[in-house]
Amino acid sequence: MMSSPDLTDLLRASRPSAPADLRARVREIAAAETARTPWPRLRLPGRRIALVALPAAAALALSSAGVLGLARSDRSTEAVREQAATDQAAPEATPGKEFGGVAGGADVAPTPGRAQRVTATLTLEVADSDAVSRAAQQALVVTRSLGGHVLSASVSTGEEGSATLTVRVPVGKVQDAIVRFSALGKITSQQITIDDLQESLDALERRASSVRAQIALIAARLETEPLDPETRARLETRLRTLRSELRELRRGIAATNAEARFATIQLMVLTPGALGVVPVPSRLDRTLDEALNALVWEGVIALAIAIVAAPFALVALAVWFGRSLYRRREEERLLAT
Repeated sequence: MMSSPDLTDLLRASRPSAPADLRARVREIAAAETARTPWPRLRLPGRRIALVALPAAAALALSSAGVLGLARSDRSTEAVREQAATDQAAPEATPGKEFGGVAGGADVAPTPGRAQRVTATLTLEVADSDAVSRAAQQALVVTRSLGGHVLSASVSTGEEGSATLTVRVPVGKVQDAIVRFSALGKITSQQITIDDLQESLDALERRASSVRAQIALIAARLETEPLDPETRARLETRLRTLRSELRELRRGIAATNAEARFATIQLMVLTPGALGVVPVPSRLDRTLDEALNALVWEGVIALAIAIVAAPFALVALAVWFGRSLYRRREEERLLAT
């Protein structure tokens, strides 16, 4: 029985040697491969690179988004506060002449001798729910004392009480009403709007005058002129139409005058908790929002890069696939020879 060293020496002494023509063929193939690829081929472990690169890219995106969100959170605080202040200070837009503000709104008065629609909105802040009820009752008393009436009233009591009143007062006493309503609490917003109705009223009155003249002319013809039956029937039909139009015009004139005689005031009485102040988000919420926005923009940029690089990647993949196929066929051809 042979020992291991003897067996090793025997295998080394009896190892086969390649023929000379095979060695020459191998040398030719190696020389051709070296000439075709002068630069050394860099072989990288693709799976390992992917396992490291993808988490690293995700961590980089998240960290950069967090840094941007933290940096922008302070600027977002100022923007939120400014927007909240603007929303609370800006009055709601209404067609016509608008006069907002707390100090000078009550100084605005309709033009004497013109038909105008006057509307006012007044918001008051009181201490608590009991003060809401007292202010609402006092507002009703003021309205009746000025010769006005209530269109609607809603009073809600509780921890955050509120009241909404819509009243009509004579237009000549609208300033007095606003001053007396303002004394019921702290004014937080005030707006007076004046829409001119005189032109519409003048147009209605001119049309009514024209219709009355036509009615008088047709009535005179029917009473004094000898008319054939067909003409008489046509004039009577026209007379009925004009009288119906005159009734509508008179109703329109009366409604316009009634609108111009009384001003509409909407009074809101609120407690501090019912004012609906917009809370400023916390630092963490602002940071998360800004970080999410940064991630969205990073995704958009990555998608744009992928769209631009996609044609080049397809070309590179096609070249690699063709080269691999060519090498495989060369290897098969060499083995076959």
